[in-house]
Amino acid sequence: MGRTFVFLPPLRTISGGLAVLLDTAALLAATGHATTLVLREPGATPLRLPEHLPTVSLTATGMGPGDLYLVPEGWPNALAPGFAAGARCLVYCQNWAYLWGGLPDGVTFDRLPVSFLAVSDPVARFIGQALGTVPPVLRPAIDPARFFPPASKPAPHPVRVGYMPRKNKALAAMLRRMAEARAQRTGRALDWLPIDGLSPDGVAEALRSCHVFLATGFPEGCPLPPLEAMACGCVVAGFAGFGGFDYMRQVAGGYAPEVPLRDVPWGGNGFYSADNDVFGATIALEQAVKLWIAGGAPLAATLDNGRRTAAAYGPETRREAVDALWKRLGNG
Repeated sequence: MGRTFVFLPPLRTISGGLAVLLDTAALLAATGHATTLVLREPGATPLRLPEHLPTVSLTATGMGPGDLYLVPEGWPNALAPGFAAGARCLVYCQNWAYLWGGLPDGVTFDRLPVSFLAVSDPVARFIGQALGTVPPVLRPAIDPARFFPPASKPAPHPVRVGYMPRKNKALAAMLRRMAEARAQRTGRALDWLPIDGLSPDGVAEALRSCHVFLATGFPEGCPLPPLEAMACGCVVAGFAGFGGFDYMRQVAGGYAPEVPLRDVPWGGNGFYSADNDVFGATIALEQAVKLWIAGGAPLAATLDNGRRTAAAYGPETRREAVDALWKRLGNG
């Protein structure tokens, strides 16, 4: 049985993608797959590495034929040791927008001995449209011990809207200004809660105090903040980033992406517009606000769909998916 080597980029801050890579490596080891972390700059990663996972330098991996080498999209130069060793090279694409990131001019993936893994169904379909083969999907997970609904939400007078200002900062500010301008005429004032610079536990606590989460991020591979918001009892409104349509489903009609949506066992969990559409996102936000003010069965159904959505992205589901996928790949 081959070993798995996982390349961790030398990032100075902890990105969501970096955390997912490390989680993948840890789950592989926990399910009995021999796993080694590959570091371009040993000691430079901001993540705390598990002591039970061996590490090697990118210049001395010890890989060979029969081993599997997992590299995130956007780091094609890191694939070189895998090519040289004759290992099976697998690119884990966590954001469709960076699929070709770092690829030298004149070099195309059809000329490289690589296969792909996608973080969501929309990303897999994007890769399939571009390269001709739809890859398998390995979704991320959220922690239900951290992200869960409160015993009760505060009364929606006013409705509290949480958002992350760093996600497309200018657009987020414009959306807020538009909503505030509308509120002066509709009489529906909003209580805005910027969620920024908080610990993961702080983010969860903030989300539990909100009624609505305004998603402003794009492009996205499989955005976790909206999922975390659903787990904390929020109605989500705003942008899907394309990859969010792995799980985002409209409560009522409205924008529909061109990518086919996979069948899911939950119904509408929010109100979504096309990315970069401030007009449409404002309408989506107002729909979510009206839903909270009206209350009743439609609100209860939306919140229940949100909880069901978040529950489908639990850690045990991901653990089982990692193990099953690696066995199918022949490395287990």
